[in-house]
Amino acid sequence: MNEGNRWTRKVLALEELASELARLKAAGRRIVLCHGCFDLMHPGHIMHFQAARDMGDVLAVTITPDEFVNKGPGRPVFEARLRAASVAALECVDFAAVNRWPDPVETIKLLRPDIYVKGQEYETDARKRAELAKDLEAVAAVGARMAFTREKVYSSTKLIGEYYGKK
Repeated sequence: MNEGNRWTRKVLALEELASELARLKAAGRRIVLCHGCFDLMHPGHIMHFQAARDMGDVLAVTITPDEFVNKGPGRPVFEARLRAASVAALECVDFAAVNRWPDPVETIKLLRPDIYVKGQEYETDARKRAELAKDLEAVAAVGARMAFTREKVYSSTKLIGEYYGKK
């Protein structure tokens, strides 16, 4: 990967991202944060990021580290730095970073977004909603609000199994 590409320059270390977001927030910009695996980029991810970006002035996306991806054998397909660079290549994404922890709780506390955004399946699916409990506590602790996008939902895991699992 060419580290000089403009989208890889949008990939920051978490501490750099925290400093940049604090600077932007102090200047009155509304910070939006999305977090996830984003292993196989698909239209659902892109629409989710576009909708999230429309909720504020700056969109930061954090990526689950490889060792904490629990999507099944052979996952993630792409390593975290490449997943972050892929997300950062999108025009609607201002910054991307690779998380250090198994969940986004500490990242939310570090980055202090104004809005934390997940897809609609986290609002409507009881099992997924339960996964958000700690995230919601962190969101409240930093004075942010939780929001959900209403875009078409795709599953990378399902897509990989259906289209790449066939021999």
